Amino acid sequence: MAQNHVPAFVRITGPPNSNFLVGYPGISATLPRIEGKVEIRPSAGWSAPVKVSLVTIGLQRRETIHPAAENISRHLAAPRKEIADIVGKEQLLYRCTVNKEFDSVLAMDLPFVIFIPFGRGGEEVARRMPPASLSLPSRTAETYYELVVSLQQGPTDQRKFGFPVPIQRYDTLSTFGMYNRPESAESVSDRLVTLGISLPRWSYGPLDPVSVYIKLSPNPDHLSKAKKVTIKNITVGIDEEIVFNHEGDEPSRKSKTLARVNQQVSVRMPEAGYFTNLGLVFPAKDLRDADGVIPRPKKEFPLYPIAGFTTTGTLYKIEYYLTVKASLSGARDITLRKPIVVCPLDHAGCKEEMKAIEQAAKDAAHISQDNPMLPAMTIIKANDPAGLRMLGVCIVGGERKPLIE
Repeated sequence: MAQNHVPAFVRITGPPNSNFLVGYPGISATLPRIEGKVEIRPSAGWSAPVKVSLVTIGLQRRETIHPAAENISRHLAAPRKEIADIVGKEQLLYRCTVNKEFDSVLAMDLPFVIFIPFGRGGEEVARRMPPASLSLPSRTAETYYELVVSLQQGPTDQRKFGFPVPIQRYDTLSTFGMYNRPESAESVSDRLVTLGISLPRWSYGPLDPVSVYIKLSPNPDHLSKAKKVTIKNITVGIDEEIVFNHEGDEPSRKSKTLARVNQQVSVRMPEAGYFTNLGLVFPAKDLRDADGVIPRPKKEFPLYPIAGFTTTGTLYKIEYYLTVKASLSGARDITLRKPIVVCPLDHAGCKEEMKAIEQAAKDAAHISQDNPMLPAMTIIKANDPAGLRMLGVCIVGGERKPLIE
């Protein structure tokens, strides 16, 4: 019977009552990792053994870009560009007995753990922290991950099974101290007027308030000229810039303004300078459809209440800028662009994650990356006396019957 080829049923299960993904990608103290076990069973004739020569598992990242996808009229645009690579290393879970082409197996549970890289990695791609799963509208840019189990059944037959795993990044949370210190910048126009801005914090999520302190001051060395300058209006905007092929030969940029606020001023430059505070709300995407229902998310992507966020992949990167423009009469207009970080979670959501991140870091302190202490594998071979029992079958009067304990 072992010679008949039975297709295998393969699935991955995570730890009990939790997700495959353990820890927080982007935060090295939590040792982000994917834990679970590969289960292999016969898919037909459910007590017929399956040939197993080799089993491997790897986390694969697929990235695609199609900058022209939003514009249907551009039929002749370049086709979708795609890359796929293995995150970290592929793991060998099982190899059949030496000098045999395959083992005949009734049931197999192979535990695994894949550590997600958290290094900056430079040239070495295997150590680079993977970007978060993302699908932009019209799929202009997309990153998704899947666990790929490769099963060799005999010398010629190799099959691959993919299981999507959405990956989020947590290193841009607006609750981290590095984003909560003031950032400032300034620019000068015609050596007469200086525009200075200050941001109390510089990481934002959907519906977070963005406030900017703005100061326009005259140059004391050219005070008489500077006092003749009229401040017409001040505009504050948030811009999203997507750079396609940013590591390639022909990078293309696509920029759009997500939100803007304008303040009419129309005053002459005061000797002490002009101060104001402008605020706007970071825009959020409405997840509900026309009937007010939140659609079921695709299993490859988390459901974010935001179109994009700060991220860098191999084929694209998304950056955000706070742009402040002062329109002047009697001097050239001044524009300041300050990079900001955009997080997929709002400030309240970031706060909620903090305790869980602390706990995950405490849990990870007991884990060694070199020896993560996996549970033992379970392998029931075809000639195992308890093999049928494992599959819930017993033999009664020479016939196979369901086993009732």
